[in-house]
Amino acid sequence: MATPTLIELYVTKKPTDLQIKKLNEYFREMPIDEILTGLKFAKSRWSAKDAGTLKVGRKSIIQKEVHSVTSEQAQWRLKNWKMMIANYRRRGYSYPTISRIKKILVQKSKKKTKQ
Repeated sequence: MATPTLIELYVTKKPTDLQIKKLNEYFREMPIDEILTGLKFAKSRWSAKDAGTLKVGRKSIIQKEVHSVTSEQAQWRLKNWKMMIANYRRRGYSYPTISRIKKILVQKSKKKTKQ
């Protein structure tokens, strides 16, 4: 087993005993490279959230767009897809999100409407 190394961290807010315990556990059990990768991701996410550019909840966005669409509405949206893309992009949706919406609309357009 490697010799433990002491790392000093300066933080802006005093951590709780539970937070210190968790940090010790993570540093003891995980490789430093993995911890740094996770911290890099967390910092990017925090920066985006702080700047107001973080778009969370892709699944909820997709469900909001397609949950009550009928087969006929789905067919119309697919026929007018270029206009729909323009609307989705104006709302700030990413292309992967738009692609997922289209996939569900294709499925819904094939279903028969109950009469």
